Amino acid sequence: MSDTFNYEHLRASLVPLHASDVLSPDGQAYQRFYSLGALGGENVVRSWLGRLDVAGYEIVGQVWRPERPVATLILMHGFYDHMGLYRHVVEWALAQHFAVISCDLPGHGLSSGSRASIGDFAEYQTVLQRLLVEAEALGLPQPWHLCGQSTGGAIVVDHVLHRGADSPAQGQVILLSPLVRPRAWGWSKASYYLLRPFVSGINRRFTENSNAPAFLPFLLADPLQPKRLPTAWVGALARWIVHIENAPRSPRTPLIVQGESDMTVDWSHNLGVLNEKFSQPQILMLREARHHLANEVPELRARYFEFLNGRIQNPKLRL
Repeated sequence: MSDTFNYEHLRASLVPLHASDVLSPDGQAYQRFYSLGALGGENVVRSWLGRLDVAGYEIVGQVWRPERPVATLILMHGFYDHMGLYRHVVEWALAQHFAVISCDLPGHGLSSGSRASIGDFAEYQTVLQRLLVEAEALGLPQPWHLCGQSTGGAIVVDHVLHRGADSPAQGQVILLSPLVRPRAWGWSKASYYLLRPFVSGINRRFTENSNAPAFLPFLLADPLQPKRLPTAWVGALARWIVHIENAPRSPRTPLIVQGESDMTVDWSHNLGVLNEKFSQPQILMLREARHHLANEVPELRARYFEFLNGRIQNPKLRL
């Protein structure tokens, strides 16, 4: 069977996510391409893709449901990313007997929208809120744990700081290489204001952001990878940084994993902000790790999964 898939045909064929429809041939090819189909082994009853109509976007979501889930992981991917790159995190969650629900953000992966662009980071919050509503409609079990990498971490941080006790997701908060501001932000912001009147984006520069040697070649061959950095996204980020640095404090204690070889985010500054915004966050520093922790080498993934296992609150498995 071929592993090629037409993402436009796939999105057009999807029914609402809560209908939990069977995978089409394109859906099956998509799961094979990203090695998503057999995650969790016999523990997973099934996984499926579906559509969410959110604020003018066709958002594509995905669910993995074990036979007897004891909690739910709500997973938010990073900038330029999509659900297909997070199989290691999904597999870890399934091993904990968690259900997993995720989606591709606007302009990313299988979802609609200008590629990698956004008008305002508030749109990401609208998508997360809808994903939480969908988790409720599907009866996914509490507690709901929030997990985000990079920009996905920024989305989770924004939600937790501004929704507080009103959030239905009162489980653990897991942040992998969380974004507050990117590395060399002063230069990036100056470049944005210089370029904004003249161009709508610049060509993306693919870099080694994992120690796994096969990861960059996979990204270069990935049909869902955006090829440009839109200036609109940089402008939205600039406004969001002000918004988040003025946010109220939270009494929650997130679990943060950060690589010291991360050349994508300004992690020293970011950890300082998160230490101020949260109550004694628990932080694991990995000296060798780069930015894309979800696709780091197995030994580094094992270290941070062990860290998470020792701290996440696992309800007793239901018999």
